[in-house]
Amino acid sequence: MNALVRILVVDDHTLFRRGLTALLSRDASLQVVGDAADAGEAQRRAAELQPDMILLDNHLPGVNGVDALPALRQAAPAARIMMLTVSEDEADLAAALRGGACGYLLKTIEGDALVTAIHRAMRGASVVAEEMTDKLVAAYRDAAAAPAESEAAPLPTSPIEQLSPRERDILRGIARGASNKEIARELGIAETTVKIHVQHVLRKLGLSSRVQAAVAATSHGL
Repeated sequence: MNALVRILVVDDHTLFRRGLTALLSRDASLQVVGDAADAGEAQRRAAELQPDMILLDNHLPGVNGVDALPALRQAAPAARIMMLTVSEDEADLAAALRGGACGYLLKTIEGDALVTAIHRAMRGASVVAEEMTDKLVAAYRDAAAAPAESEAAPLPTSPIEQLSPRERDILRGIARGASNKEIARELGIAETTVKIHVQHVLRKLGLSSRVQAAVAATSHGL
């Protein structure tokens, strides 16, 4: 059984917040503990409630969701933050992932799929809407090809070659969206060992998130 996930919903549309809260409340493993209509209120509520998950819209009044990520991460350091937005702009996607979001979903997602995505993210998996995957890969390929024209940190030359065979196995698991626990089970090693390998992989590749690692793996044919 999934552990209870305490959620903060951040969206400027009252009806959407209410509808999303009602939808998520149907699942006994999810609890919406609060909501907010803008970035400032979200920061205050996050600091007060310390949720496990923050579902964050990008189009907020005043400060956009992606720009609010640093403050939200500071307010609730243990919370996972997942974008839930209508924006299919690859610049928003890249900014969200660079800002520390654990995933990027579109509001067209089905309810059951959203619940599944929340639990996958809470287990450490990276979650990106299928419609955005090609844009994500293209954005990082462009960054590697023309680093001077991109704000994203470029991948080092032949970065995969820096990884040990075991680290490559770990990276393949990340690329599949597997959690640390799932990778550990597949490879027959301890979950804590997987966590250490993941940290090594990110450091060697010069990346800051599992989503970026998954894109790097895809870009290099793993």
